[in-house]
Amino acid sequence: MPLSGFDKHVRWKKISMVFQGAMNALDPVYPIKKQMYEILRVHGFAGDYDAKINDSLGSVGLDKSVASYYPHELSGGMKQRVVIAMSLLLEPEVLIADEPTTALDVLVQRDIIELLKKMQREKGISIVIISHDVALVFQIASKTAIMYAGQIVEVGPSVDVCLNPKHPYTRALIAAIPRLTARSKHLQFVSGRPPNLLSPQQGCRFRERCGEAMDICMQDPPEISTPHGYVRCWLYDPSILSVPKEHCQH
Repeated sequence: MPLSGFDKHVRWKKISMVFQGAMNALDPVYPIKKQMYEILRVHGFAGDYDAKINDSLGSVGLDKSVASYYPHELSGGMKQRVVIAMSLLLEPEVLIADEPTTALDVLVQRDIIELLKKMQREKGISIVIISHDVALVFQIASKTAIMYAGQIVEVGPSVDVCLNPKHPYTRALIAAIPRLTARSKHLQFVSGRPPNLLSPQQGCRFRERCGEAMDICMQDPPEISTPHGYVRCWLYDPSILSVPKEHCQH
């Protein structure tokens, strides 16, 4: 099927994506070079294909010889770097990275994080990180949006969200981050189960797992502005800040 005008002018050129699971994002029956050739050909690149591929691989710390390898011949970290190199081939303005460090050991994770930071600095790319690992997000992103059950519940500068989390879910996520200096040997976790999104409940979707839930949480929570973002929670609504504790559900 021929690409649409949107695909040719936006996909890969303006917006590119690093998918979760690098092995699944690469075709196992073709060498890396052929897969990168295809991107350049389909999108009408007019320069030297080999030079462009070698330059892109070099920008992520890989030797040009990697172009002749098949995906199964590469380590997990190398595959992830190849996927990032492919996403940068046509120099997009925005890079979406979906769980870019999944299934990688901690040392390789650190390398990938540093690589993404380097891309931000040197190429001026805006990077959107999608991850359940909030510690990773705080390291890379300047702004963080916390999502629960398909709804964004808190938005703000990463420093503010990390040091002064407002939504109960955000606080629970941060409390669950393992710390070497923690006095307790037990990890904290969010009790209960997520709601069924096939039939989402009315009101705050986090209320069944929230230790601060109130009767009013049965209603859809308001979007309360903060200095640099917002939080979607009744706890910050000025009209109920004085609600007696006996009105809490838990």
